[in-house]
Amino acid sequence: MRVKAVVAYDGSTFHGFQKQTRTKNTVTTAIENILKDLQITSGITGSGRTDAGVHASGQVIHIDLPEYWSDLEKLRNNLNRKLTSVYFKHIMPVPDDFHARFSAKQRIYRYVFTENEPSVFERKYISHYHSFDTRLLQKALSMFVGEHDFTHFHKTGSDIHTTIREIYSANYRSSGKYHFIYFTANGFLRSQVRMMVASAMLCAQQKLTLEQLDTQLHAQTRHTTCLAPSEGLYLARIIY
Repeated sequence: MRVKAVVAYDGSTFHGFQKQTRTKNTVTTAIENILKDLQITSGITGSGRTDAGVHASGQVIHIDLPEYWSDLEKLRNNLNRKLTSVYFKHIMPVPDDFHARFSAKQRIYRYVFTENEPSVFERKYISHYHSFDTRLLQKALSMFVGEHDFTHFHKTGSDIHTTIREIYSANYRSSGKYHFIYFTANGFLRSQVRMMVASAMLCAQQKLTLEQLDTQLHAQTRHTTCLAPSEGLYLARIIY
């Protein structure tokens, strides 16, 4: 039986979502080790990978369960009791052809930051950028909307067929002392969101011009390879 699970995790305690040869401290390894304790030998498949330090409030995975695990609420409770830094929000049955990655239609990321340095209790979960122009920030973000070749907005090393992605929306909001950037797209390249946030914030701080951002976005000239700090980034939601 195939199930879909919505998972949240504290990325500060892991070296990323995907399994790695150099470390066992990944989200995938942590979940699969507990599944084995519950006599579930199927591996998990995620909607996408997240970098070291990046969090998730709505990561989606699929798992193929043995038939005797028909009580999904009992399974969820067992997983949440045994796991630390990972929380299963929902588990639900899905058709056998459901795929957490390939069935996804939209992915939403949220970036959270403040203008002042976060408190000791916030440091692992919120980033900070000093004074910036909100008008310039929204202008920079709006330039990402549409279909583009993001060859200058990703880390290499991933097995990808194309660097073309479509951004459906890119918006800035604020609430109290907190600032939020949201990206919705059909998919993202490795570290693409962190690079887009960093370049947009450089424009908002007048350290990069909108014209320079435009030439990099059109894969003409690379002006920056900066990455926004991982602490503020969350995989917020996957839409199917």
